[in-house]
Amino acid sequence: MERKPWGSLQGQEVELFKLDLGGGSHAEITNFGGALVRLFVPDREGVLGNVILGYDSLEDYVACTKSLGILVGRHANRIEDAEFTLGDTTYKLNANEGRNHIHGGPGGFGKVIWEPEVVETEYGLALRLRYFSPHLEEGYPGNLQVEVTYAPAPGQGGLRIDYLATSDQTTVVNLTNHAYFNLAGGNGTILDHKLQLDADFFTPITPEGLPTGEILKVAGTPFDFRQKTPIGQGIGADHEQIRAGQGYDHNWIINGLDKGLKRAARVEEESLGRMMEVWTTKPGIQFYSGNFLDSERHPKRSGFCLETQFFPNSLRYAHFPRAILEAGERYEHTTIYDFLTAR
Repeated sequence: MERKPWGSLQGQEVELFKLDLGGGSHAEITNFGGALVRLFVPDREGVLGNVILGYDSLEDYVACTKSLGILVGRHANRIEDAEFTLGDTTYKLNANEGRNHIHGGPGGFGKVIWEPEVVETEYGLALRLRYFSPHLEEGYPGNLQVEVTYAPAPGQGGLRIDYLATSDQTTVVNLTNHAYFNLAGGNGTILDHKLQLDADFFTPITPEGLPTGEILKVAGTPFDFRQKTPIGQGIGADHEQIRAGQGYDHNWIINGLDKGLKRAARVEEESLGRMMEVWTTKPGIQFYSGNFLDSERHPKRSGFCLETQFFPNSLRYAHFPRAILEAGERYEHTTIYDFLTAR
């Protein structure tokens, strides 16, 4: 595996790794924030193109506030009032979205240096990243050992991410990757991409992006992606939930949530023929349409996220799958991004 120095931060070295995914496809990953920096896959003519939004320097990732490509933890998405209760104890977290906590806080896993190791798997070399999160970091209880492995997926050209965590104290864990995809190679918006979500239900939100606790059917709404549908078709609809998210920024409940690894999403970009499938062991997937991207390099809706996760704010609702890791137990899940082409 190719690896090269990519700068230093607070006296620690940061590297950039090139992970071979087979068939010419490859990913570039840094151990700062575990960020997926670039991901090259072929189009229908076999031409490789980068299909995620990213930056060229460590300094840009240090300054980034849009979570481009990073590993998110301890808890992806939002926690209301930046606090939760376990047993008889209420833990106050660092608020970083108004009164609420999002994506692990301002010093979350996307802003730390992970310990890298190149390891052998049955599908080729992989990059294993480890991080120790001490008790009460960002307000979370327990000393947490985290391990994330980026590896080639079975077949050719896919990327597999395996997550593992253990704690010496009952805590809250909900890990994901926050890559922004654009299958046209970063050109233009993602509004013409056709999305299919294997989900009959979604969780509506307040204008703060917090789930209301309701579970609604997608049928008859702009949230129905059970058949492939252009992202732009309903993004400007006169619908309360579109207004609440200023587009799409919602959690869908994946069909068959008790069935282990399952397909959650499929995306097609017709001009270059790239297709992506998302497989995961998680119960939910957050589809975010890049509503708040705002830079010249990454303008509004130039990328979309499909974040596999427990439901946002799950500790507030007993009927949501809850992101609680008991002391001594293992948190494990897998997500696979598979890439295909259409003629």
